[in-house]
Amino acid sequence: MIIREAITKDISEIWKLNEAEVPHVSSIRRKDFLSFLEIASNFVVIDIDGEIAGFMISLREGADYGSVNYKFFNNHYRQFEYVDRIVIKEEFKGNGMGRKLYEFLFDKNETDLVCCEVNVKPPNPDSMAFHQKLGFKEKSKLITENGKKMVSMLVRDQNS
Repeated sequence: MIIREAITKDISEIWKLNEAEVPHVSSIRRKDFLSFLEIASNFVVIDIDGEIAGFMISLREGADYGSVNYKFFNNHYRQFEYVDRIVIKEEFKGNGMGRKLYEFLFDKNETDLVCCEVNVKPPNPDSMAFHQKLGFKEKSKLITENGKKMVSMLVRDQNS
């Protein structure tokens, strides 16, 4: 197992993994994943013998990214690393891969704050419990998609 930078030829598989996890993550177009190759501070995959078992996308403050969730953190914090999404392929879940991606980020991160959001509506209790174990704390809730979705805005201060 290695964590490596995502490359263009990975995008089709990454998109399929992402779409398999909707509604826990937002659906996005394949071409939008290509833009993450340019704007993300971290766009990495877990590669197991050539198979993509999962991926993570994170962005620093000030990125040209239209997500309302990202904009929330951009409007509230001067410096941060925003985890836009972590997706693990179904057959690899429960093997600590999400934790390994976060450890990769925590080790590499150049800012004290790591931010993310977790769905409350529709609920994603496994993700919420996972993030709480990693030390994330809720700072706010945000209602999006005309009330169809509510997310918990989470922050982990690496100095705490």
